[in-house]
Amino acid sequence: MSLLSQFTSPFKLRERGIMGMNQRNHSYIGRYNDRSLYPLVDDKLKTKLIAKQAGATVPELIGVIDSQVYVKRVHDMVKDWPGFVIKPAQGSGGKGILVIIRHKDGIYVKPSGAEINKQDVERHITNTLAGLFSLGGKNDVAMVENLIQFDDVFDGFSYEGVPDVRVIVFKGYPVMAMMRCSTAASDGKANLHQGAVGVGIDIASGKAIRAVQFDQPVERHPDTDRLLSELAVPNWHKLLTLASSAWEMTGLGYMGTDMVLDKVYGPMVLELNARPGLAIQTANGAGLLPRLQHIENLGVHAKPPTPEERVAYAAEQFGVKSQF
Repeated sequence: MSLLSQFTSPFKLRERGIMGMNQRNHSYIGRYNDRSLYPLVDDKLKTKLIAKQAGATVPELIGVIDSQVYVKRVHDMVKDWPGFVIKPAQGSGGKGILVIIRHKDGIYVKPSGAEINKQDVERHITNTLAGLFSLGGKNDVAMVENLIQFDDVFDGFSYEGVPDVRVIVFKGYPVMAMMRCSTAASDGKANLHQGAVGVGIDIASGKAIRAVQFDQPVERHPDTDRLLSELAVPNWHKLLTLASSAWEMTGLGYMGTDMVLDKVYGPMVLELNARPGLAIQTANGAGLLPRLQHIENLGVHAKPPTPEERVAYAAEQFGVKSQF
């Protein structure tokens, strides 16, 4: 039984501090996110630029294809890169992301082992440019990025895909976190609606609290049988500090920061989201509202705390025990 289905009445949801879509839109996104700042996060190219300018580590950009006449250039662009990712700059919800783990002689191999040819890759880019995967169906550009080599500590926690960490950051404070672990059902993508596993992560320790798939509690990864309670994110403090600094990067008061752990480069900013979903509450078995209201009640500091100070404060206030 999911967290939300256990408490069906609005009163009981409020009692648990569960935030709904309308309240999120009105009280937090509408109030704390200036719409003029949305392009900074809705366009992944712009996000990458501001993150790099702020000194954050991001996946390396191999190149950008912004016109149909340049589509065939992709093969030359990636010839010296063993693996790569093609994604729409203005995509959402993981749509339009093509992951290639290796390629040779015009044959490209996806994480599932499925092979595609040059024409398939070109068609994917053409669809990207046409806005097939983009917010509002607008014309887009295709970004080609280096493939993230995820940290070996996550072996067995994700299936055919890179697990990422979503942190909700409010006024610069990390208030709730989860790791999204891909599955066969989610086609190797870290998308909870498609069947990825959401693992609630303790803000204080980086350790798993509980896990859900399709809103139902699970104890093991459905494809690898790995015990999800064993998950612990290394470099947790550094990752949270990087996520928290997205407030300074963007000026957005309420956002989702998507982070990954590369085995060589450590924590990286993957993307930022001005309208993060609410499934993180189900993954954590807790509502966002008490934590958001706590931060609101802090008021305005004469001297704004640093990202490190905000992380330390959040760890002290919002740390929880495992529910496994």
